[in-house]
Amino acid sequence: MAIISSMKIDLMAILCIVLAGVVTYGGVILYKKIAINFGIISNLNYRTLHEVPTPRGGGIVFSLLFSFAIFALWYSDRISDQVFCIFGLGGFFATLFGFIDDVKNIKAKIKLAIQLLLGGWAVYWLEYGDLLLLESIPFLIATLTALFFMVWMMNAYNFMDGIDGMAASGAIFISLTLATVLFLTEGSVEIITIFILIAATVSGFMFFNWPPATIFMGDAGSVFLGYIFGSLLLFTVLNNDISIWSWITVFGYFFADTTVTQIMRVILVKKWYLAHRSHAYQNLARITGSHLKVTGAVTLYNIIWIFPLVVWSVLQPEMEVVAAILAVVPAMIVTYKYGPLLSSS
Repeated sequence: MAIISSMKIDLMAILCIVLAGVVTYGGVILYKKIAINFGIISNLNYRTLHEVPTPRGGGIVFSLLFSFAIFALWYSDRISDQVFCIFGLGGFFATLFGFIDDVKNIKAKIKLAIQLLLGGWAVYWLEYGDLLLLESIPFLIATLTALFFMVWMMNAYNFMDGIDGMAASGAIFISLTLATVLFLTEGSVEIITIFILIAATVSGFMFFNWPPATIFMGDAGSVFLGYIFGSLLLFTVLNNDISIWSWITVFGYFFADTTVTQIMRVILVKKWYLAHRSHAYQNLARITGSHLKVTGAVTLYNIIWIFPLVVWSVLQPEMEVVAAILAVVPAMIVTYKYGPLLSSS
C-alpha cells in the first residue's frame, strides 16, 4: 500500500473549493436576514434546547454552493457524469426537499416517500452493476438494503442536529478524515475533491453555528449531509476506495448515539417513532447547561481518539475491525448511560 499520494487536485478544483467556502460565509450572513424577514425561525418548544428564537434552514446555503461547485467541476470535465448525478443533482434535490420541510413541515409519510426517491436516485446512478459486485447477496436484497440504508442515513444525520455545532463539526471532521484516508491510499481524486468541498462549505457555515449558534442548518443541511455521506459510503465501499470498517470508525460517535438511542427507545417508549430529545448529547447539554461543552467534547473525542483509529485501520487493514470496535464502544457506553434511560422524552 502506498503511503503518500502522487495525485493532485488541479487549480480549477482548488478555486472551486476556496470560492465555495468564502461565498458560504457571505451567503449565511445574507440568508440570516432573509430568514428573519420571512419568519423562517426555530421557535421555542418542549424539544428545543436553545433559549431564543433562531433562524433555521441555513444549510440551504452550503448545500446549494456545494451543488453549484460540483456542477462547475462537471461542466469543466473534472468529474464524471455518474459523480455529478449522484452528488451534484442528488445533493441539490436533497437540500431542496429539506428546505421545503423547514418552511412547510412536510407530513411524515410524504417525507418517507421523498427519502425513498432520493435513495433510489443514488442507487440508480450506481449503475446497478456496482451492486452486482456483492456476489454473495441477491441483487434485489442488495438494492432494498441500499435503499433502507440511504433513508436511515438521512434520518440519522438529522437526529444528530440537536445542539449547536454538532452536525456541522461532525461533517467537517468526517470529510477531512476520509480525504486523508484517500490521500494515504492514493484513492480517487474525484472523491477527495468532494470531501474537501464538503469541509470547505460547511466550514463557512460553522462560523455561525458553533455554540452559541446564531443560525441552524435545519433539514436543508442535515438531510443533504445524510444523503451525501450515505451516497459516498455506498460509492466508495463498492469501488473499494474506503472500507466499510473505516466508515464505521469515522462515524464512531454518531453511529453509536443514533443506533443505541433508537434501540433503547423501541424497548422503553411505546411511541418510539415520535420526535424526541433523548439522545445522550442532548441530555448532557441539559445537564451541563452548555452546548459548547458537549460539542467540544465530541469534537475532541473525534480528533484525539477517532482520527488515529481511522488512520491505523488504513495503515494496518488487518486491524480495521478492532479499530471500529474501539471507536464505537466508548460512545455506546456513554449513550447507554445518558440516553433514553436518563430521559426518553
